[in-house]
Amino acid sequence: MATPTQEKTRTEQFKVEGDRLLAETKRLIKEGNVRRISIKQGEQTVLELPLTMGVAGVLLAPWLAAVGAVAALVTDSSIEVERAEPSRAR
Repeated sequence: MATPTQEKTRTEQFKVEGDRLLAETKRLIKEGNVRRISIKQGEQTVLELPLTMGVAGVLLAPWLAAVGAVAALVTDSSIEVERAEPSRAR
């Protein structure tokens, strides 16, 4: 009997200037292996975007508008990205 494979994830965090926040978020979404994007100011999470495979651009429009609004307000921001690790065959 085969056991279900668990998807492994990894998290990375990097600093980004407020004016680059929206562009970096769009770039990460296009990568396709991103599961969640958290935008933080210092240690506090300001906005969290849960993503799934196949999310249509129409559904992302309100989220991207929110990211744009947050970008105008935050300084000392960082993006925390949760990515899906490619599964390896045994």
